[in-house]
Amino acid sequence: MPVRKFRSIEDMSRAHWRAPGDPDLYRTIARLWSFGQRSGVHRFPPGVYRSRSVQEINERNEQWSLANFHAFVDARENL
Repeated sequence: MPVRKFRSIEDMSRAHWRAPGDPDLYRTIARLWSFGQRSGVHRFPPGVYRSRSVQEINERNEQWSLANFHAFVDARENL
């Protein structure tokens, strides 16, 4: 739960959520989406993959997990 500090009692009564139509709402959404695009990566490549065994599936998932981890680290360094 976030902690909010107030300078006066009047500040407590103001809404802390953005109202529809508020220009700050759209800027906040744009910043949130931008952050999501920079920090989020696809969890797996698109498409349908056939496997002959469970071991083959596990190996492919491990490769994807490593690729996602490296992409996350690279994206974090570029933020």
